[in-house]
Amino acid sequence: MPNVPLIESADAYKAQFNSGTNHVVLYGAEWAEQCSQILAVMEQLAKQDAYKSVKFLNVAVEELPEIAQQHEIEAVPTVICFKNQKAVHRIDGIDIADLTNACKTLAGVSSTAEDTKGGSLEDRLKALINKARVMIFMKGNREAPRCGFSRTLIQIMNETKVDYETFDILQDEEVRQGLKTFSDWPTYPQVYVDGELQGGLDIIKEMQASGELMKILNPETK
Repeated sequence: MPNVPLIESADAYKAQFNSGTNHVVLYGAEWAEQCSQILAVMEQLAKQDAYKSVKFLNVAVEELPEIAQQHEIEAVPTVICFKNQKAVHRIDGIDIADLTNACKTLAGVSSTAEDTKGGSLEDRLKALINKARVMIFMKGNREAPRCGFSRTLIQIMNETKVDYETFDILQDEEVRQGLKTFSDWPTYPQVYVDGELQGGLDIIKEMQASGELMKILNPETK
């Protein structure tokens, strides 16, 4: 059996999760060169004794639309790390260093990545929310939004000339899922001002139209 088995059916996908607690899954396509690069790294890690507790999988996601929808796979390659069948880390695109560190954390080889997070998930979320007076949680970042909603929001925010910071939820699956619950808001982007959730794109558009947006972003505006 290969170190990183190719999964081409929903039944085979489900069966792989019936055993083992740690999984690193590449959702890819054979034609994509970046997927081949990631697969090569995963195969090397899978050969090492230090990663025996981790099951590496290569999912032909284009042939499994229901799996793609389940995990919100919008492009290949995407890698998701699972602990006890719960997604704990996500990498959209190719980032070998991030992949290696995530695998180390999952296997217990190194605690470095976990140490940099520090504290409980709620503590992390509160720290991120209060990192800047205006904080935006979105797909991508201000320089490279990765969905139409995020792109439109950044255009609105740039027009206000107000300082703000962004957090790419595609780079941290734990934050991505945890903030939905914490905010009681199921979608992205999400805008926080002074630690308070203002809402998503539709709310921001309404606030912009009414003039309320600038009053909240810049209280000194008359």
